[in-house]
Amino acid sequence: MALPSTIFKVNLQISDLDRQYYGEHQLTLARHPSETDERMMVRLFAFALHAAEELTFTKGLCADDEPALWQKSLTGEIELWIDVGLPDERRVRKACNRAAQVCLYLYGGRAADLWWQRNADKLQRFDNLRVVELAETDSKSLAGLVQRNMQLQCTIQDGEVWLNCADQTLNISTLERKD
Repeated sequence: MALPSTIFKVNLQISDLDRQYYGEHQLTLARHPSETDERMMVRLFAFALHAAEELTFTKGLCADDEPALWQKSLTGEIELWIDVGLPDERRVRKACNRAAQVCLYLYGGRAADLWWQRNADKLQRFDNLRVVELAETDSKSLAGLVQRNMQLQCTIQDGEVWLNCADQTLNISTLERKD
């Protein structure tokens, strides 16, 4: 018998001064039994950076042909494909051919660096691909915020991201890979 997913409720308030987006999202996240807190929080972080009414979480690890998040048009075309982790290069290539824009959020410290070194040359040709790496300390700090019910405030200004949960405030740094 398969283990059930663990459900997390998140009230996420976003003030994105860079995009002039302000919103409050009541989210329900299902963490697959094989998913870590770190990966789940990187998914949530990616949601905050791209927040829109049309942006949705997918089946994720349960479906090989879906990203962690996506945004579809009213006609069903994939406008934005967001994946997290260190996916196979073929998966990224397939995503770039299916979606108007693809964002990949790498995490994992040295493993993310090695992944980028192995795949950078193959991925350079995709103009619709954006690769962002989170520092290992930041992704681990995100995982430290996990609770079954979370109240989070996210502020984005001039490329800086602050995430506040109760008495803890994180300043999350990202590195955009372009090499």
